[in-house]
Amino acid sequence: MTGDPLTDKAAALLALHAGPGFVLPNAWDAGSARILEQVGFPAIATTSAGIAWSFGIPDGEGLDRDTMLEQVGRIVAAVGVPVTADLEAGYGHTADEVGRTVGLAAEVGAVGCNLEDVGPEGLFPVDVAVERLAAARAAAPRGGFVLNARTDTYFAAAGGDPFAETVDRAVRYLEAGADCVFVPGVVEEDTIRRLAEAVPGPLNIVAGLSNLVDARTLFSLGVTRVSLGGSIARAALALVERAGHELLESGTLGFLDGALRYAEVQRRFATDPFVNHG
Repeated sequence: MTGDPLTDKAAALLALHAGPGFVLPNAWDAGSARILEQVGFPAIATTSAGIAWSFGIPDGEGLDRDTMLEQVGRIVAAVGVPVTADLEAGYGHTADEVGRTVGLAAEVGAVGCNLEDVGPEGLFPVDVAVERLAAARAAAPRGGFVLNARTDTYFAAAGGDPFAETVDRAVRYLEAGADCVFVPGVVEEDTIRRLAEAVPGPLNIVAGLSNLVDARTLFSLGVTRVSLGGSIARAALALVERAGHELLESGTLGFLDGALRYAEVQRRFATDPFVNHG
């Protein structure tokens, strides 16, 4: 323990990457973050998709940087566990702008972030992506901020087998200062295993987006970090839609089966989020 709460949270988040594997759920507002913390997760991520949807707009840097960081700050303030922020592609055209974004995320209390290597025109050239990650690392030094480098090779690659390009980018990103490499879009268990063996650092795979492989299986394949992206937010919005259909079409209240009672929700949000945290 250093005595600096943010440094200690960053160290705690980084230490999870050295363990046998952990699940990192994604919150979209302070309320969802507090529920996930109370369930027992040792760290929480934000979801750019879920936050965008909560504003009624699609994902994909539809929100400006200041608005996104304001939401990240609210999530950080609501919980006592480390929070890592989904910063999409960094909200900037240049490496300096990406570095500025990461610095601002640290200022609102995030102790880590995701950064994507894809823009409106597709994958950034690898040298450009490396430059952007290096700027992020310079803005938030190693040990005090966990940098998760996302590569969209399995979404944006122009045909062929993206495996070799994924590994090449992963190596370059780790050399540039990333602490973990995030590869969404992979669905085959054998490919995930091969990636875990070939990537010389912790591997992050998202569950529930393109694959439904459970966390225990992913850990057995060598994955260190399992995140959910917007999956929990999608499940919540699906319930809202089903409830709306039921009310409109039959007027019944079946959607309330399993719902928390009002008093239970009040009790959860009345609990001091920092009681059990230093």
